[in-house]
Amino acid sequence: MRYFSYLSEEEEHAFFHSLPLHFNNHADRNILAHAVGSALYMPATRDRIADELAAARYEGLVSIVLDLEDAVGDNMVLLAEETLWNTLRTIDLYVNTGVLDQERVPLIFIRVRSPEQLERLLMIGGTAFTHVTGFVFPKFNARCGSVYFRLLAAFNEGDNAVSHKLYGMPILESNEIIYRETRQEELLSIRKLLDEYKPYVLNVRIGATDFSSLFGLRRSPDSTIYDIAVIRDCIADIVNIFGRVDNHYVISGPVWEYFKSDRVLKPQLRQTPFEESMGRNGRKLRMSYINRYVDGLMREVSLDKENGIIGKTIIHPTHIKPVQALYVVTHEEYQDALHIVEHNHGNLGVMKSRYSNKMNEIKPHLNWAERIIMRSTIYGVLHENQNFTCLLSEEREPAII
Repeated sequence: MRYFSYLSEEEEHAFFHSLPLHFNNHADRNILAHAVGSALYMPATRDRIADELAAARYEGLVSIVLDLEDAVGDNMVLLAEETLWNTLRTIDLYVNTGVLDQERVPLIFIRVRSPEQLERLLMIGGTAFTHVTGFVFPKFNARCGSVYFRLLAAFNEGDNAVSHKLYGMPILESNEIIYRETRQEELLSIRKLLDEYKPYVLNVRIGATDFSSLFGLRRSPDSTIYDIAVIRDCIADIVNIFGRVDNHYVISGPVWEYFKSDRVLKPQLRQTPFEESMGRNGRKLRMSYINRYVDGLMREVSLDKENGIIGKTIIHPTHIKPVQALYVVTHEEYQDALHIVEHNHGNLGVMKSRYSNKMNEIKPHLNWAERIIMRSTIYGVLHENQNFTCLLSEEREPAII
């Protein structure tokens, strides 16, 4: 698969200086960790998922999470598991018979409820995991986490029925992490555990909904998660522990819960990028996003990126394209990154950027540059005269789930 593969060849040439790469669930771990992007959650009880993939219903879809946990009622677990197996087998059947193009199979993850459920799934999964990339581990802490990854490692290192590695994505959302008096010890314990199983860790996800519930809080559609002080402080500590250059994990941002709401505050989506790209049509496009209350999501994704967070849990297909578009690297970012990497030979310490609007310092900016280049490989690089809005200009009517 490839990001933005729904664009025409003419649009690709018009928008991209460098196109995104092709990848699948056999790709290198570092590629997959950054490529999860906007992960669409779907209840595992949905019995039409394979047909929807075959019909390419969700344009731009690259990764999905089949949820056996919060999206499934306690009395529906067995039905959800049965439906999950039917979905996975049907996807495999459709691929083998040509109904579903292998290139359109997204990265598929399964969110389990407990280590016991994971163990049961791994025991009976077999070839059903052919198109599965990994598992999502909710309410993750050092105690249950050791069981999750021990089971996953044993499967990967054993005589399993799939030819690729299955990964784990822990969700940090427990009270030991959000409560200040236990946070540091718990985060350090989790990092020690993840370091032990690092080849099987795809990324670290932040579950701000559960964090907020412990304080009776919920952000409004006019705010971002960074406006809630207690959550912002916790996110800062998570980035501090897991985002360090010398021991870096890809960190994914919390879910945006809204796809329709009433507005109270001024819209957060700037008018200038839309006007510069498309003029009057750009203003109309901007208002369509404001009217669908996606501008808060786009503001939050921008803040995620500023804090070193790449990836977003989403719960509605209208969120797919806005999130993905914001991960594309601008031409200026790319030129700065290349400039820094190319001059990392010891002869220069600082230099004027190729856009002549900033100073690039080799040593302080090198790690940033390497991360930009990684993101550019997966999401592509825009032409000099383009910004993220060009990838939204041909927005089709979104499917509703």
